[in-house]
Amino acid sequence: MIVLALLYMALGFGALTALAIMILRIGALLGDCPQSRATARAAAVTIATGFAAIGAGGVILVGAMLPLLANAPLAGFLAALGFAALCLGLGFTQAVGTLRALMMDSAKAKPATA
Repeated sequence: MIVLALLYMALGFGALTALAIMILRIGALLGDCPQSRATARAAAVTIATGFAAIGAGGVILVGAMLPLLANAPLAGFLAALGFAALCLGLGFTQAVGTLRALMMDSAKAKPATA
């Protein structure tokens, strides 16, 4: 059971790290435009930090339920990992949507000069 719990934590935090890096990279790509560079980078760092904090709490909470599933350790491991991946994916979708909305608001606030 200890091995499965450690494997769960490694995979859960690995997925969390990968998704947070993806948010930062999306922000960097959005920051290629000179008009929105500062907004995109600041928003990406802020959103990625919030995502990492909430996601870490979620991974830990789901992992804390693993001992309750001691009768079927492999099934519990797979269910916990699947649930954590689902929650992280939904959080990632929300984070990218927030980043996109901030960029849209920034574009409306600063009219383009030709």
